[in-house]
This record gives sequence, C-alpha cells and structure tokens, in this order.
Amino acid sequence: MQEIPHIPVLYREVLEAFAPCKDGVIVDCTMGYGGHSSLLLENNPSLSLVGIDQDPTAIAFSSKRLEPFGERVEICQGRFSDVASVLLSEKGDKICGILADIGVSSLQLDQRERGFSYESDTLDMRMNPNAVLSAREVVNEYSQSALETILREYGEVSNARRVAETIVQRRPFGSAKELSNAIFHLMPKGKKIHPSTLVMQAIRIEVNDELGELTRLLDAIENSSVKKLRVAIITFHSLEDRIVKNRFSKWSKNCICPDDAMRCTCGNNHAIGKTITKKPLSAQEDELRENSRSRSAKLRIFEIRRD
Repeated sequence: MQEIPHIPVLYREVLEAFAPCKDGVIVDCTMGYGGHSSLLLENNPSLSLVGIDQDPTAIAFSSKRLEPFGERVEICQGRFSDVASVLLSEKGDKICGILADIGVSSLQLDQRERGFSYESDTLDMRMNPNAVLSAREVVNEYSQSALETILREYGEVSNARRVAETIVQRRPFGSAKELSNAIFHLMPKGKKIHPSTLVMQAIRIEVNDELGELTRLLDAIENSSVKKLRVAIITFHSLEDRIVKNRFSKWSKNCICPDDAMRCTCGNNHAIGKTITKKPLSAQEDELRENSRSRSAKLRIFEIRRD
C-alpha cells in the first residue's frame, strides 16, 4: 500500500477557494504528492482535474494516488507555465480553477538525495532531475558577481558580497551540507529558520527559474480568453508573494492611465476580475502545530470575470 504523506498546506483554505467551482476542470500546476488534488476531487464530485509536475517521481506517486478517481484525472509532465498555457488555449472555458503551490515540494524536501536540504550529501536542487543546470554548476562555476546578485535578489541575503566571496574562495563543493557548513558563520543567528536557508533558497530559485515560471504562468492566465476562472496561488517567501500581489492588483484595475494623467483616457474598463483576498490567507493554529512547513505559506485568490 502506498504511504500517504502529511496533509498539504492550507488545505481548508484551498477547498474554500474553489468552493464556487461546481463543475468543469481545475488545474493543479504543482501536483507533488497529489494532496491538494485528491482533496479537491473528493470534495467536488462534479469536477475533473489536470495535475502538472515536472518531477518524474511526483508523476509516478500521484498517478497511483489519484488512480481511484479514474477518468476525472489527467496528469501532465512538464513545466507548469508551458502546460497551463496549452490547457488554457485548448480547454478554454472548461477550466474553472487554477491552483499553484509555488516553490519546492514536500516530496522533494523529503528526499535527501535531491539536495534541497542544507543537510544533504548532494548538491543538486533540480525539480526536474533531467534539467541541465543544477546547484553544483551554480555554486562551483558562477562568477562571484553573479553569485552575489543571486544571493541578494533571490535570498535577500544582507551580506551577499561576503558570502559570495567565501563560496568562491572555498569551492569546489560537493554537497549542500559542505556548502552550509562553509557559510554558516556568516549568516545571522537567532531566527526560526536555519541560518543557511536563505542562501539555499536563492540557489534553488536560480536552478529552477522559479520566479520566471510564476511570471509566465500569470502571463498565460492574463493573455487567455477564459471568461470565468478562480486563481489560487500559494507562496512561501516575499519575492513570490510580491509578484502575485502586484499582478492581482493590475488585473483588478479599471483605469490604466499614468498616475500623473489629468483625466482618464483609457476607457476605464480594463479590469478582468477582482481580488478575493485583500490580505493573504495563512495557516490556522492547528495546522501550524501539525505542519511546520505551513508557517510561511500565504494564499492569494483572484476571480477572473471577462465580459
């Protein structure tokens, strides 16, 4: 029997987000262990679901987990921005919801050999194990200035220059554990997260082009012709959340004239829907106790309604 892992983050909030979807197709852009997918299918018997993941391990696991739902499930392997764009074009108004749980999945974190943990004996971090770029190339081959930029922009590391300099001086590195130990003394202490977390986060984002993927997904949704659609996106750090917040704000604006315009000349009819969550939803106390990974999760919801 397949061992089912813990309940996915913000599971109640995700179910509530798609409660208005009475029939049609929900696209789970980041299927992982299939936790959100299975809950959505169990609680909405009239819905179908398309699950997307670029990780072959996730595909194998979730294909088995979701097998009881039969023809209500379609599973696609690939980058979610690419697959979602095709689905929005081909299935059109059959799609009633899009869910994306951005960042590294529990499945990948749970597999120490994948190199996502600072305790890992490898240095990989690829969500798609067949991708060309891995953390090994980023850490051991990128220039000091490129590393500094990544650490500052993707990890918001305050002393990015010093950390990048230390990495270059002490490389090559063969494992995430070795890298973490080398920079540990440079990182701020006293926070709830491990001192090396932000550095690992920055490298992981670079390896998997995570912010680019999120932006391309939002572009695909914006450029689609779907008339009615619920979009729910879970983020785990401020960079992702800022991208989602700004895009939702853009989508809800009727007037797109410059701020210094004397009067509106754009037609004042450019909004494609409304933001459902004025502030992001976070995990409730019982979930925080049961699942520490939900601590930094934020959910924003938008409803597209095109005339």
